[in-house]
Amino acid sequence: MFNNFIKKLSILKKFLFINLIIFIVIGCLTVVYLNTIQPNLINKKTSNHINIINNTIDHIKRLKINFSEKDIRKFLFSTRFLFQSLDRVIIFDNKLNLIGDTDTLDLDPRAFSQKLQVIEMDMLNNENEINNKKKEKINKKNNNLNEILLNYSESSEFGKPFTFTQETYDQFLLTTIKNVKFGEKNIGYLAISENANDIRAAIQERKNFIIRTAILVTIVVLIFSFVLNRYFLKPIKNLVNYTNIIKDKSREKTNIEFIKKRNDELGILSQSLDEMTHELNKRIATAENFSTDLVHEIRNPLASLKSASEIISETDKKEQRDKLINIVTHDVERIERLITDYSQMLKDEAAISYEKMKKIDLKTITKSVVDDFNGIYNSKRNISIKLKTNGSNDLYILGIENRIEQILANLLENSISFSKDNQDIHVELIKDINKKINLKVIDQGLGFKEKDTNKIFNRFYSNRPEKFGKHSGLGLNIVKNLVELHNGSISATNNKNKGAKIEITFPAV
Repeated sequence: MFNNFIKKLSILKKFLFINLIIFIVIGCLTVVYLNTIQPNLINKKTSNHINIINNTIDHIKRLKINFSEKDIRKFLFSTRFLFQSLDRVIIFDNKLNLIGDTDTLDLDPRAFSQKLQVIEMDMLNNENEINNKKKEKINKKNNNLNEILLNYSESSEFGKPFTFTQETYDQFLLTTIKNVKFGEKNIGYLAISENANDIRAAIQERKNFIIRTAILVTIVVLIFSFVLNRYFLKPIKNLVNYTNIIKDKSREKTNIEFIKKRNDELGILSQSLDEMTHELNKRIATAENFSTDLVHEIRNPLASLKSASEIISETDKKEQRDKLINIVTHDVERIERLITDYSQMLKDEAAISYEKMKKIDLKTITKSVVDDFNGIYNSKRNISIKLKTNGSNDLYILGIENRIEQILANLLENSISFSKDNQDIHVELIKDINKKINLKVIDQGLGFKEKDTNKIFNRFYSNRPEKFGKHSGLGLNIVKNLVELHNGSISATNNKNKGAKIEITFPAV
């Protein structure tokens, strides 16, 4: 269930959701951390209180101080150095009567200024007023403390130090109490109070730090989310919309041109995607046009084949029948050649997409193909193919070796089909001043009848010889496609005397 929920979220929502979970986990850990800080800080101060209480009790026992108000007051005066780090030390007798309090030691001004003889009346009145307010405050605290002592004396913790806290808006008071025993007899209670605002300040400081950090992290996450959505997720969404538009064949406009201008990986991706889309559309259009042309080309020999087959059964003359049989044979050869070349063309296009170009020696490849054709047609028709390279050896191009062989073989077959017996075909391979390699195939045949020789490279276009069944009209079109695949160019012209010339230009490595 949860996995399905996560899968349905967008990348941005997943990012925010994961961050929310992290925040919740960190928040829980922070609460646990803050809850453990206060007890640890209190325990440190409590340990100090217990040490002071034990030292004070030891002094009382050693000096054999009676638990009376007079003796305790003197004791507190004489041992005030023990309580310098504390705010208040309070001593009760066993009946919970207050017999000593460091807060009341300085209420009587004569306790610290016994040699002072003259006191102004208004100052004395003010001091008495302050002392009265202080007494009221102390009495209120003592009443609260009496209740706690009573509960302490009746609890199971009696005999052990007991610490409690009192917190107001401006004070965090930490108090530790312990009973005082002489032998087995309990004679009173000793309480130590300390203003522990530093504990609250330390906790508040940590809370403020955590809050500031959380706010800062939240701002960073929001900024990162904005950048992620604006500069990454939104362009990716646009690319997805672009692919959907292509898939649905919609005419809706996209802003992929804007994304293509980016210099990062998304720009490169959009550029590649757009080029791939155009290439696929081009291939689809080519396939559709090719299929249309193929149907048209097959329809003509099929119509001729149908007519000949209908007439052949009705004729009795041998000459006419033989003529019709030849027509049928030629039409069948034509259809067979069309299907074979079409199938081979599809295979070649599929294979080319997997083949990689490399540096190849055009001179070596050309010589090999020329030698093969000489071996075949010298003996059959006494046709000689002559190679001319002007002695140049630096004839390297970037290409696919078997495709270069296919280009040259198609050109030679085409020239041979239009050549008579005992004629020569010239193949020239030279490197020009522009560092481009020119490959020329020149024959002594009939040449081109067309004024616009570019037509011969169109699909299914063929200036057919008598045995047209051997030509599908795809040969030169395949050659042109392979040449363009190698970033080359091809052109056709007639020679001044007679024959045709096909010239190909390749960029040299």
